[in-house]
Amino acid sequence: MEKISEVCLEQIFYSARTHNKWRNKPVTNDKLQEIYALMRLGPTSANCSPLRVFFLNSKEAKERLRPHLSPGNVDKTMAAPATALLAYDLEFYEYLPFLFPFADAKPWFEGKKAFAEETAFRNSSLQGGYFIIAARACGLDCGPMSGFSNEGVDKEFFPDGRFKSNFLCNLGYGDPAGLPGPRAPRLSFDEACKIL
Repeated sequence: MEKISEVCLEQIFYSARTHNKWRNKPVTNDKLQEIYALMRLGPTSANCSPLRVFFLNSKEAKERLRPHLSPGNVDKTMAAPATALLAYDLEFYEYLPFLFPFADAKPWFEGKKAFAEETAFRNSSLQGGYFIIAARACGLDCGPMSGFSNEGVDKEFFPDGRFKSNFLCNLGYGDPAGLPGPRAPRLSFDEACKIL
């Protein structure tokens, strides 16, 4: 396997930014399915795949979300062509006989609420990262955010308690005029890493 092209790296990492303003161009259902088809291929522990994605594209769905958003996230979310609500399934282990046929993995989690939730949160967060990369690879811009009431969103969208919200990600074709300026700094290798 070889390193991907600089063009691909440019689109996924170097030029990619968190967008808050959007061009008036819809995100098609086919595009959302394309993102998921890529995202689901990323690794999770025991292939548990706990992420559940709810695409809030209708005005009605966005209005249900509105009261649970932090004030600074309302306008950009309402204007985004699509908003993904990324959640995790607390009973993800129900799918393990299909997803992980190599061992009887369901009993590892069933009846172990804290361990199951920790596993679901960690692995859905991993999948959330894959989701952003897949969306960028498919030609979309992203605006991931955590400024919302998890409790409010969970009551509104998941009243049975099986799913819990992790984070939101606005999707669309970003308007570069809405970027605040140059990319914010990142830590250097030496500041963030050690080779042991």
